[in-house]
Amino acid sequence: MQNRYPRPVNATLGVLLLVLTALSSPVFASQDTSGEQKVFRFNISPNGYPPYLIGDQSQPSGIMWDVVSEVAQRLGYRVIAEQIPRKRVDQMLLDGYIDATPRAREWADDPEKFLFTDAVVDIEEVFFVPVKSSFHYESPDDLISKTIVTHLGYRYPLLEPYFEEGRIRRFDVSRDKDMFTFVLHGDRFDAAVADRLVGKWILRNEGLRQHFDISNESISNYGFRLMLRKDWQSFAGQFNEELAKMKANGELDAILANYR
Repeated sequence: MQNRYPRPVNATLGVLLLVLTALSSPVFASQDTSGEQKVFRFNISPNGYPPYLIGDQSQPSGIMWDVVSEVAQRLGYRVIAEQIPRKRVDQMLLDGYIDATPRAREWADDPEKFLFTDAVVDIEEVFFVPVKSSFHYESPDDLISKTIVTHLGYRYPLLEPYFEEGRIRRFDVSRDKDMFTFVLHGDRFDAAVADRLVGKWILRNEGLRQHFDISNESISNYGFRLMLRKDWQSFAGQFNEELAKMKANGELDAILANYR
């Protein structure tokens, strides 16, 4: 079978195709790359941490989510919610599968491995007790011989020596809202320890607010921040700048008001 075109014509067409391909490919690649929005993969954990993080398949919400979404948008990022179990978070953050997770520096196992932003909000752990209880707290010595309902896996530095010596008993549960059920209906439990805002959120949503008093004194006060890899220094600096603006102009207070 004869070629449709003479060999010189075929050779010329081949060269032209190569030149056109070489010229056009980088242009399309450049357009595709420049059109992509930066992505920020933010861990909200499988169960969330209401009202700071409220997991929802359609649209996550919560104080931390609202703040991160607002700041990230200003910095040109699209936020993607990831639901990573607590035991896997640190390694997946170091490996680059996620970009940040909310964490108090004091809760991190190896804080020196990570970078932390300024505190978005404070976590204040207090005691929740039934309204008819005679429970009173000013110092850990007030808890001697009492049983405190605590969250499984959580550390309470101020109380740890008392727990270890058995002077204060702790009873662990895996879900925040179960802590209040045990205290309200269990005769052997004296109080539950939880973040003030978390406790109020649960009691409000469970219709139990009128059944509990809240201690004035707290056992801890930690800044709730973003924990990132150390190579995110530039982002952390920009995040802190925008966060400071939100605190100064009342935007952060408005977000907090939505969850109180």
